[in-house]
Amino acid sequence: MRVLLVGSSGELAALRQRAAAAALDVVGEYSTIGEARASTVRADALLLGAGVGDSEGVDEPLTPREIEVVELLTEGWPNKAIAARLGISDQTVKFHVAAICGKLGALNRTDVVRRAIRRGIVAV
Repeated sequence: MRVLLVGSSGELAALRQRAAAAALDVVGEYSTIGEARASTVRADALLLGAGVGDSEGVDEPLTPREIEVVELLTEGWPNKAIAARLGISDQTVKFHVAAICGKLGALNRTDVVRRAIRRGIVAV
């Protein structure tokens, strides 16, 4: 997955390490979400530093379909099963997971579930 890192210089170093550990392809680094979104670099998700969303007042909500995907991720469903359940392609599921990762600042599916539970998006 191609990701853009967003954070302070100190946060970017930590984000680089997390991205490398998760085998993510870092394609750009920015200090604000606005700079990342304004860039012409194509990426699947934004990986945010600790206070980026709060400091910029940006908290992009999940769409109803993304919430459905998160609910199924929480139940441990693989992409193909999610695709079959929702009547979409597994590539579309991958797109939704990438968008969810960007909105929640998550590194992977497990991190999506953890963050969704903490934010009250899903309950277990």
